Amino acid sequence: MSAIAEKGFENSSMRERYMRRCLELARLGAGSVSPNPQVGSVIVADGRIIGEGYHREYGASHAEVNAVAAVAEEALLKQATLYVNLEPCSHFGKTPPCSDLIIEKGIPRVVIGCRDPHIKVAGKGIEKLLAAGVEVIEGVLQEESEKINEAFITSHRKGRPFVALKLAQTLDGKIATATGASKWITGEDARREVHRLRCHYDAVLTGAATVMADDSRLTVRHCAGRNPLRVVLDSRLSIPESAGVFSDEAETVLFTLSALHQSQKAARLADKGVTVHAVEGRESGLDLEAVLAVLQERRVLSVLVEGGSRMVSSFIKAKLADKLYLFIAPKLFGGDGLSAFAPLGVMSPDQAVGLKMEPPVFLGSDLLLAAYISM
Repeated sequence: MSAIAEKGFENSSMRERYMRRCLELARLGAGSVSPNPQVGSVIVADGRIIGEGYHREYGASHAEVNAVAAVAEEALLKQATLYVNLEPCSHFGKTPPCSDLIIEKGIPRVVIGCRDPHIKVAGKGIEKLLAAGVEVIEGVLQEESEKINEAFITSHRKGRPFVALKLAQTLDGKIATATGASKWITGEDARREVHRLRCHYDAVLTGAATVMADDSRLTVRHCAGRNPLRVVLDSRLSIPESAGVFSDEAETVLFTLSALHQSQKAARLADKGVTVHAVEGRESGLDLEAVLAVLQERRVLSVLVEGGSRMVSSFIKAKLADKLYLFIAPKLFGGDGLSAFAPLGVMSPDQAVGLKMEPPVFLGSDLLLAAYISM
């Protein structure tokens, strides 16, 4: 935490309370603001909230602007504290800098959840506020503030999208029977949660085998929300052109080997509106780093991988996976079933892939275990 002084600030418990409200507001922008971060802002004077706002959609006004606009008595701003879960911007983008607005309105105190990793901000917003005499406290609910924008932060710190893996398995770790049948392992509540996840991620990625087995459309149908960008890895261009994933319900990007990029089939898919990219092959399939690099250029912040055991394991082995969503059904398929994970090269317990578990969630009779992957 840093500050010029704490005179005039609310006490620590109240600061956390108001920052939690910022996070509640920020979540309202989920699925609408990318590639911008989710941001909420609250303005407090005389022990009460006098204005609040959040970033509603990409290209629209920022949270601080909306919070200031919601204040009925502008004179109160000169004795207020502005709370925001992400450092106010200090540069001109689609909107003017929020730090300039705070200074212009004479707001004397600002409380910040975490710093903005964007190269054009990265502490510069705080520096501008301090230089103008604004008192600043940062790091309030920092972990929670970073988590809500984990995709935005990963994109700017690692130069690639945040990657989450999704699997649905039986209690004994099987994602299909010996015949390859997998519909349905989990129940309706779990499947509805998958669709909710889809609309919160910028892109959903899968492989040819999964598409041909399920004819998955990769769209959002069981809840309200946007359709993500559909990303398909098909090294041999084996998916039929009539597949649901090539429908006009949502945009589709297909990755294939360079040798097939100029083929007649690739041209026909392009005529259907599919964007076809060529990448090099690797022993485990297409070059995943190259795939993510293309998505990063498209300003895709987050990718939900809905593939089979080989695909999800390839992302883990390449150290390109950040999170795992494991939906577990109270069923057993036995030893003949297809295992959820392909070989990961683990020869001893100390080589195991580490996981930081989130609290478990029951979805009907199924269990969702979410975990961050330690690399």
